[in-house]
Amino acid sequence: MKPLFTIISLVFLLHQRADCQQTAQAVLNGKDAKTQISRHIYGQFSEHLGRSIYDGFWVSEGSAIPNKGRIRTDIVAALKKIHIPNLRWPGGCFADEYHWRDGIGERTKRPKMVNTNWGGVTEDNSFGTNEFLELCGMLNCEPYISANVGSGTVEEMSKWVEYLNFDGVSPMAALRTENGHPKPYKVSFWGVGNESWGCGGSMTPDFYSDQFRRYATYARNYPGAPLKKIASGANSDDYHWTEVAMKNIGNRAWGLSLHYYTVPTGNWGDKGSATNFDEKQYISTMRNCLHMEELVNKHSAIMDKYDPAKKVAMVVDEWGIWTNVEPGTNPGFLFQQNSMRDALIAGTTLNIFNNHADRVKMANLAQTVNVLQSLVLTQKEKMILTPTYHVFDLYQVHQDATLLPITIQSPDYMVDDIKVPAVNASASRDSNGVVHISFVNLNTKKMTVSTVLQSVDYKSVQGRMVTSAKFTDYNSFDQPDKITVTAFTGAKKQGAQLVAELPALSVVILTLKK
Repeated sequence: MKPLFTIISLVFLLHQRADCQQTAQAVLNGKDAKTQISRHIYGQFSEHLGRSIYDGFWVSEGSAIPNKGRIRTDIVAALKKIHIPNLRWPGGCFADEYHWRDGIGERTKRPKMVNTNWGGVTEDNSFGTNEFLELCGMLNCEPYISANVGSGTVEEMSKWVEYLNFDGVSPMAALRTENGHPKPYKVSFWGVGNESWGCGGSMTPDFYSDQFRRYATYARNYPGAPLKKIASGANSDDYHWTEVAMKNIGNRAWGLSLHYYTVPTGNWGDKGSATNFDEKQYISTMRNCLHMEELVNKHSAIMDKYDPAKKVAMVVDEWGIWTNVEPGTNPGFLFQQNSMRDALIAGTTLNIFNNHADRVKMANLAQTVNVLQSLVLTQKEKMILTPTYHVFDLYQVHQDATLLPITIQSPDYMVDDIKVPAVNASASRDSNGVVHISFVNLNTKKMTVSTVLQSVDYKSVQGRMVTSAKFTDYNSFDQPDKITVTAFTGAKKQGAQLVAELPALSVVILTLKK
């Protein structure tokens, strides 16, 4: 029989080891800062899908919901607060069946169409090009328009660019003036097709590359309105598509897109619930989310072969979690709730994009209102801000800041046979010299992060966070503020290190000021 004090000592040592295993070590490099984190990484996406536009941004004529010209003003105010930099429209799959001239002029005379991609509903075209540009003006964000390559023509895209950007005498400029806007809108971001490998035309990469070159040739740079043309890129891990596109298109494009969705189960036939899931499905979802790191690395390596100077942007213009729709809702409307798990996905993914800001220069969360991983959900006159919204609120400090390289050695968070790094991070320095570090703790237990700061001087540290007790927690119309931004006071200076005690399931932003 062992002496009692020996057993107590052993228990103490095991407890110390357990505590040690819950500590992550990070090094923040303040001297090798040279890459700007483009604000356009924080872009949004709104498609003619479900209640994204209609019954989302766009209310009915004579609605009692506060609006300006039918554009819902509470949504606009919420999005302006987090400074969304750009908005992608009209799709998505809808873009390649959308004909822009059907959505201009007097609304009562606009032809209707069937939205064959999303629920087979009738689209009345009351929200069209001018309405979209009005919305972007209200949001103070840049428009990103996806042109129709799948069922459209070269002339159709060419005329659309002329309609929006030419400041002179021409039929399209005259038409724009007739529709109430004499001055050009000067739209820079143009997608040349969308998902051309699938709903955008079921094309091969070689065929699409030739189509891009045709369409891009006639999409003109008018005076004062140079275009940033974005080629339709790969679905997930289709590295062959990226290879062919970079070889055949190269720097004819400003950017090349990438689409990847986090599907909790990995099974598109039964993706899993947005709010009703166990810890095993939670960690499998986070593993699938972290796959974005591998995708960005491997697609970047291919792009580097053809573009070592990194002049062609990687544009991740569709990303987010995709679950089963909420019970009782139209399956074609893709309406899903938004939980604490979604907030952790947002923070983790944005950290990945920030850390790859030398190549990832634009991204668009799918989607802004009432569809997939939304920032905003509406129910008649009610509006709630999702946990994902609050993460974008925290992370806006990174927009156009200078990336500070951060390396982190984190213990694993493990459930059965699945494990992921418990903590991930990114950091930046803004134009005023203020340093911001964003940490995400995926663990269901608290984590300590000890960070060595190299060439970073500061006198004070403050924090804000998004967290909740359960990964299934969410904001409802009955409890709209269950998850919101709160103060974080768990960081302090210890010698040469900054030590932060991260709550379980948390997204934390630290602000370091001189």
